[in-house]
Amino acid sequence: MNRNDSSRFFPLALPALDSPKWQSTSTAFGLGVKSALSSILALVLFGTFIGVGAFAHDTGFTLGWAVASTMLVWAGPAQIILISTSHAGATLLESALAVTISAIRLLPMVVAVLPMMRTPQTKMRQLALPAHLTAVTVWVESFRLLPHVPRERRIVFVNGLGLALVSLSCIAVTIGYLLAANLPPLLSAGVLALTPMTFLLSTARNAQRLVDKLALALGLVLFPLVQLLHTGVDIMISGLTAGTVAYGVHRWRKRA
Repeated sequence: MNRNDSSRFFPLALPALDSPKWQSTSTAFGLGVKSALSSILALVLFGTFIGVGAFAHDTGFTLGWAVASTMLVWAGPAQIILISTSHAGATLLESALAVTISAIRLLPMVVAVLPMMRTPQTKMRQLALPAHLTAVTVWVESFRLLPHVPRERRIVFVNGLGLALVSLSCIAVTIGYLLAANLPPLLSAGVLALTPMTFLLSTARNAQRLVDKLALALGLVLFPLVQLLHTGVDIMISGLTAGTVAYGVHRWRKRA
């Protein structure tokens, strides 16, 4: 995707790679914050976490606990699992295990994004915060925006991007919690469904190569079939299968 293609979907124009503005770490952090707040995904997250806040209220958790879980878990589906299992009487260890299993899906995203930020001088501790912030939203936006950010400023840029999205989500959780008494259950479920739909559309938009499009299409076709097996890890199985087949086709075409 070239710079013009990125600007068509992203109204905030980033400075050129050789712009003096990138010399300042505070400016790079601020551009990350602006990038988050001007993204359509920020609106989706806001709606999603309003639903999370309402759900936390309805299950009897405190507002402070709901906000803290947003900052520490930073994944809507995992938060729902945490709240649901805790409300059902599960032990802390059982809830933590359920959240960990849910979070495994984010590991490939972290593995894909962190190399885009590393330089020969990067220390491992500098990657701790970006790794925590790499949820689906940050993963999608990183692949779209980081090619337009100098490599030595990518960590601070992603920190600004991620922290802005987390802060916005905490505000949304607070609003949803306070409005829970007036938010119909059907609406709460509806706003939660916005997230996977928007991520799907964003992934489809960012799929530029045949291998990406093939993997996405195969995943959409395989998921309903794999779901009939009732494995409990339907998304992982369909995703791994689709990705492996697409990669095999990609390698075959390169050799042909």
